[in-house]
Amino acid sequence: VQLQASGGGLVQAGGSLRLSCVASGSIFEINSINWYRQAPGKRRELVAAVSSGGSTKYADSVKGRFTISRDNAENTVYLQMNSLKPEDTAVYYCNAELPFGVDVWGKGTLVTVSS
Repeated sequence: VQLQASGGGLVQAGGSLRLSCVASGSIFEINSINWYRQAPGKRRELVAAVSSGGSTKYADSVKGRFTISRDNAENTVYLQMNSLKPEDTAVYYCNAELPFGVDVWGKGTLVTVSS
């Protein structure tokens, strides 16, 4: 499985961005696709996740503002980010959970929210 994330950029507070994560390879093995983020000097944290069954979960800090969705035909998972705040500034990573505890990571995409 390979992951390609894109969609980051610079946006003003209150604005929106949509991140995309395109999966390729043995995508039938994927149990869930997750978005993580890591801000400077902070630990990487889970932002949102969508399982192969379609269930979703979100970090408390983004509930009501971010939406994770998937397009199975395009093998793509999206993270729609609305009402962005400066504290959302981070490098965002796409992650796939595979069987037997295997994790696959895509390259990060930088999101910068100016105040």
